[in-house]
Amino acid sequence: MTFSTMPAFNSRIEQALAARKQQGLSRTLQVLQGSNKVRFEQNGRQFVNFSSNDYLGLAADPELVKAWQVGLDKYGCGSGASPLVTGFNYAHQALEQELCQWLGYERAVLFGSGFSANQALLFTLLNKDDVVIQDKLNHASLLEAGLLSAATMKRFRHNDIKHLNQLLNADSAAKLVVTEGVFSMDGDQAPLAQIQHSIEGKAWLTVDDAHGIGILGRKGAGSCDAAGIKADILVATFGKAFGLSGAAILCNASVGDYLTQFARHHVYSTAMPPSQAHALTHAAQMIQSQQWRRDKLVELSDTYDAMLKDLPGYMATDTTIKPFVLGSAARTLDVAEQMKQSGCWMTAIRPPTVPQGSARLRITLTASHQVAHVQHMAESLLRCLEEQT
Repeated sequence: MTFSTMPAFNSRIEQALAARKQQGLSRTLQVLQGSNKVRFEQNGRQFVNFSSNDYLGLAADPELVKAWQVGLDKYGCGSGASPLVTGFNYAHQALEQELCQWLGYERAVLFGSGFSANQALLFTLLNKDDVVIQDKLNHASLLEAGLLSAATMKRFRHNDIKHLNQLLNADSAAKLVVTEGVFSMDGDQAPLAQIQHSIEGKAWLTVDDAHGIGILGRKGAGSCDAAGIKADILVATFGKAFGLSGAAILCNASVGDYLTQFARHHVYSTAMPPSQAHALTHAAQMIQSQQWRRDKLVELSDTYDAMLKDLPGYMATDTTIKPFVLGSAARTLDVAEQMKQSGCWMTAIRPPTVPQGSARLRITLTASHQVAHVQHMAESLLRCLEEQT
């Protein structure tokens, strides 16, 4: 039977797409030229990028580009196999060692993406008699993995220690508490010190620090370092502050060996290119040594806060993620389009990514921005909102 004669699938797909369009929630791919830079083009128009996760401005940095080129010359293109076959190279080992020395763990297990790292961790670590307790606003990769794992999943109200304690004390099952260090849609931080105190002797703590690593803590060591704690398991992703892609699970030697044996995403996926691992090692060194990038983010954040803090919809954060909540999806799309007319590219975040009634502009600042960029953006947003009233 051909695709065209499968009415059940055809009908299901068409209905879902029509419903998404009617709700004003359709997503489309945007073809952009130079979108990993602070300025890029679309159809000949210039924009300043306020939607990037390239927080430290490394994605197009000439020094990091050269490091990857050196890696290509030294190691070639692909790894050629999964890590346990012939895909594990000296470059991968060097990256693991750099991460362990910097972040204070015995093992770093590499993955192709943060999504696969999170899924591999929960699928591999949890059994049917276990309980995984997650912050309600955790990333989709974590929540989906918890639901699909063998364990029972419970969610505590966002950053609510009292609710977490209730779930921790509910039974005697083995428990894993999972939270993000910095939450990607609100830009706020988990109360990690309080969480660790609450779970002591009751559970292990896993922190996905995708949006905190490189930004917070000493030498960019992340949310846990900033909070003065050490998680049992730390997930560090490379698609944000590192300017590249991939991820690592940081853990003790026993957990690392366990994942090497049983984590199917690791065992059965082709290893990341060794040239990429070489570039990631260099990125880690740049993050640690180039404090000026974090200092620049503080300066930009201060400018943003000073200009917009009195506006309805402004949300204060201590991170590079600056959500500006507008409420309805339609209004958010309209404001985002008007901001593009002023040369500022920012993404409208709508349900189901965020709850109904909390659609927002997800504004991000990067070390590649200049103060003048932020000033122009803030002035344009002020003008746009004034015109709506």
